[in-house]
Amino acid sequence: MRSAGRSSANPAARALTGRDREVLRDVIYSFISAGEPVSSRSVAKQERHGLSSASIRNIMADLEEKGYLRQPHTSAGRVPTPAGYHFYIESLMRQRTVPVKERRYIDSHLDAASHSEERVAAASQLLSELTHQVGVVLIPALADTVLKTVEFVPVAGRRVLCVVVSSSGFIDSKLVEIEEPVGREELVRAGNYLTETFGGLTMREIRDRLLVAMDDERAQVDRLLGLSIALARKSLSEGAPELLMDGTAELLNQPELADLERVRRLFEAFHDKAKLVRLLNQCLAGGGVRAWIGDDSELTSELDFSLVAAPYRSGERVLGSLGILGPSRMEYDKVIPLVEYLADTLSEALARTFEG
Repeated sequence: MRSAGRSSANPAARALTGRDREVLRDVIYSFISAGEPVSSRSVAKQERHGLSSASIRNIMADLEEKGYLRQPHTSAGRVPTPAGYHFYIESLMRQRTVPVKERRYIDSHLDAASHSEERVAAASQLLSELTHQVGVVLIPALADTVLKTVEFVPVAGRRVLCVVVSSSGFIDSKLVEIEEPVGREELVRAGNYLTETFGGLTMREIRDRLLVAMDDERAQVDRLLGLSIALARKSLSEGAPELLMDGTAELLNQPELADLERVRRLFEAFHDKAKLVRLLNQCLAGGGVRAWIGDDSELTSELDFSLVAAPYRSGERVLGSLGILGPSRMEYDKVIPLVEYLADTLSEALARTFEG
């Protein structure tokens, strides 16, 4: 996977011995499991290393100097730092796959959805349900989707319902008002004209072509062309990305959120979604799973959280991204393959929509 933070290629990482790595892995695994600072004595009790508690304490002190562990209090054990988590993910984590039972559960829920909006909503719910963290899915802005069809339906008087369907199955509907009443047949012809003329283009490309078409002298005298341009300008707007979030209540059961001040900051962050949208947008430029941990970003630093995310697509076109947000002490060996599998499976489902 791609890491959003520190790379394990740094000199300190190369200086770690095999024994250092084993102790670091055990400390991180123990902390993820129990949520309590890990002492050298508890690591020694595992009897895998053949080392005394004092020897392990020295190794843990070295790992702290290298930036992989920290000691919350003088008398406490140690906990991983963001650098420690990144090194664990990139070099120490045992590779896992999504269990067959979970894969079937995911597949059945995505297959049961009748259209793209339901599929991305199901993906957000599944991410939360299977991890007890917050599942997030970024739905693409209309401007980034490819037009499949446009349909105009008269409602009353000068009001028209515009229904825009993208090639990946997303549907956008908007009620607009035109200058004078238009019959149903003319609206059908306008929709057919726009579909035939602009189908296969993104909304941004359509907008640019409409600007040129508006200067075309034919648009001043051809009623169908003029009506089509007027309707397209009102209905084919760019819009903004939409963020789906599921499972925020699940976080209240996490020991990290026993502090009411931290809960307040959490819900403030969820209310202002701009920071999370910016992080998820960073996934769109590249492939594979990425992880932001602690001070890797403003959002995760404020909350001492992690975000594990990956892009999803329809065919070759990247549409959005999905991921899991929660305390940094998350089960990365479970979360990372789950995010990857759901991104791939959702992409396949949306590609089938495109083919249909």
